[in-house]
Amino acid sequence: MKRTKRRYLAVKIECNVVPSEREAIDAVWTSVTKLFGEVVASLTGLTLINYDQEKSVMVIRTSLATLSALRAALAAITCVASVEAAMHVFAVSGTLKSLFSHSYFDIM
Repeated sequence: MKRTKRRYLAVKIECNVVPSEREAIDAVWTSVTKLFGEVVASLTGLTLINYDQEKSVMVIRTSLATLSALRAALAAITCVASVEAAMHVFAVSGTLKSLFSHSYFDIM
């Protein structure tokens, strides 16, 4: 059995009102499902690893095979919890250690 390769994405949420953890991940799931359907959404293995509400930054885990689909779905998000919003991927890594050692987390 082959091991699933994963990628970790650091995502910045640009929004006037800071959404809750549940609202943010629901917006991502909705976007993936609308763009690619339930089959691809299930293949993503989408998992919320960390959510910093003060900085509006979340870390998401996905499979390597569906990384481009997830990035497209994040770019397509226009609202979170009925509030205008956008999500920007600012770092992608193969491990959490290297993702959190990125200089982007010092700036944010």
